[in-house]
Amino acid sequence: MDHDLAETLTRWRRHLHANPDVTGQEGPTADFVAQRLRELGISEVETGVGGHGVVATIRRGGGNRSVGLRGDMDALPIQEASTELPWHSTRPGVMHACGHDGHTTALLGAAALLMRDESWSGTVRLVFQPAEEGGGGARSMVDDGLFQRFPMDRIFGWHNWPGLPVGTIAVHDGPVMAAGKRFRILVEGHAGHAALPHLTHDPIVAAGHAIVACQSIVSRNLDPLDSAVVSLTTIEGGEAWNQIAARVEIKGSMRFLHEATGRMIEEGLHRIARGLSETFQLRATAEVLGGVDATTNHPAERDLAAGAAAAVAPLRRDLPAAMTGEDFSVFLGQVPGAFVWIGNGPAEGGRELHNPNYDFDDRVLPTASRFLAETARRALAGD
Repeated sequence: MDHDLAETLTRWRRHLHANPDVTGQEGPTADFVAQRLRELGISEVETGVGGHGVVATIRRGGGNRSVGLRGDMDALPIQEASTELPWHSTRPGVMHACGHDGHTTALLGAAALLMRDESWSGTVRLVFQPAEEGGGGARSMVDDGLFQRFPMDRIFGWHNWPGLPVGTIAVHDGPVMAAGKRFRILVEGHAGHAALPHLTHDPIVAAGHAIVACQSIVSRNLDPLDSAVVSLTTIEGGEAWNQIAARVEIKGSMRFLHEATGRMIEEGLHRIARGLSETFQLRATAEVLGGVDATTNHPAERDLAAGAAAAVAPLRRDLPAAMTGEDFSVFLGQVPGAFVWIGNGPAEGGRELHNPNYDFDDRVLPTASRFLAETARRALAGD
């Protein structure tokens, strides 16, 4: 990549970082993306796909193959800690703490590289996705006819990864990221005076037992060689110091790599709820809500991505999966594809994902753009 394009990408990335749009409100970012795409000479730019999604199409030659490249656009409702950087967030309570500003910019960079390159033939779809951070953006785009309106044989994506050296690309043989679902346990008892507990059915005491029991699901039911997480994240109940409450609600997150493990966790939550009901003579129910499947590469596309990665950067094939989630898995449920990590440098000092001190390392942009463009060329060539 030439110096001028790298400088342009850095400028675009810093603009996006300074002007983040939280999940579901990515309109200004989508407008910025569409404008940059048209400036690159791309005439087929569709906006409003699945919300604020943008899909651009580049066609060249007579090739009949098609490939999709994806970048996510949304920021997080996090207050940025540092205001020393000239490109720090200008929007209170919103920042790009996960690097989606870099993902979006790298895809624009890939578009620029592909527009300059006349060696390939076929169709490239550039998919700029909204609402990745728990907003169901991938599902919304699919429901809006993404793969019917913009057919593609394969799709590829990436995520920056703190703790991996800048520009190093990691390709996983198995799962890349975990499946994730939300759950809640509702404990409904009988309220009464705090001085007369024998006349009540106390949901707070029952909730305390539920907290301990939930932590035994993984530690005492899961094969130690498997991986899963059950985290309780909120608990709400009670209205007065001198009243035993009527209800308590516990919310949490479950993560797992294999569907059988997910079913085991769900059954464990329901079993705990049944036990609370019987033991404490009240009504306890567990509900598992929607989420995302595990992000698992398709074998042929995994190998294609690894070949493209090795052509542009150092390659790692030995990293374990992360228990974080990615709704790119929704796309992988529709067409074959692969998802890789590209190193963002050291994670120390608060540079890990979702930290208020995080910032995307602009040195990653040339590698990421070159990887995406090389992947597209190989996919269109039939590798």
